[in-house]
Amino acid sequence: MNVEVPEGGRLAAHTHYRRFGREERLLHGFLMFSFLGLAFTGLPLLFSHQEWAATLVRFFGGFRSAGIVHRICAVVMITVFVLHLSRIFRRLFGQKDLGILWGPNSMVPQPRDFFEMIAHIRWFVGAGPHPRFDHFTYWEKFDYWAVFWGMGIIGGSGLILWLPETFAHVVPGWVFNIAALVHGEEALLAVVFIFTFHFFTGHLRPEKFPMDSVMFTGRVTLKEMEEERPEEFARLTRTGRIDDLASAAAPRWVYRLGRTAGGIAVVLGLLMVALIVFAILN
Repeated sequence: MNVEVPEGGRLAAHTHYRRFGREERLLHGFLMFSFLGLAFTGLPLLFSHQEWAATLVRFFGGFRSAGIVHRICAVVMITVFVLHLSRIFRRLFGQKDLGILWGPNSMVPQPRDFFEMIAHIRWFVGAGPHPRFDHFTYWEKFDYWAVFWGMGIIGGSGLILWLPETFAHVVPGWVFNIAALVHGEEALLAVVFIFTFHFFTGHLRPEKFPMDSVMFTGRVTLKEMEEERPEEFARLTRTGRIDDLASAAAPRWVYRLGRTAGGIAVVLGLLMVALIVFAILN
């Protein structure tokens, strides 16, 4: 792809560019493994009539041990969420970075996301050109806010169920019934969403198969940036900021670790979806 550079701009001369920092990658890693732990220790309660659920519980040493693992994973996930919120507040109020609320580097949905989605659908059916995406795509924002919403709903209801005596002082009894229902159903929805939509967009798309390693390496190649985010590439090149993101390729062990961890997560996630579908159909 040829990028037009106005007078005064520079073409990038590097092969790799930084997309995610170390802190973001670490948070994603803890989020990924805590989510898997929560899914495999929590869903057996929803499908306790299934033989596979009993097998999973036995693997964790019984319901008591599975409950302990579930709570440990919950603490890890809540910690990740709190740290993520603290990063947002630090950027917004400490660094006065209003770009976090609007603009190409914001995860807040904007009108351009709607038009890019329509253009993407048109491209799918051969009715238009491929849209020129910027730093975040519409499906990445949808993915992000689905998880953000789920954190509050599932985490809040889970804390109520975990600490009933504490919350009994401040909420009526019927809230616990609602919390139990919401926690289970929203968790099921989250598992199906992550193990289908997120896995497809992050791992199983034809251009990324068998997985997109960017959340493990934090880097993209020049070719990836030009082809997948041409609007961002043109903007950074035009303003001369592209070289600020220049980075060496990640070490081989990082790629191997990412592919191994991501591959295990994909296999376990798709297995869980298959078990859920089997339970619903039977």
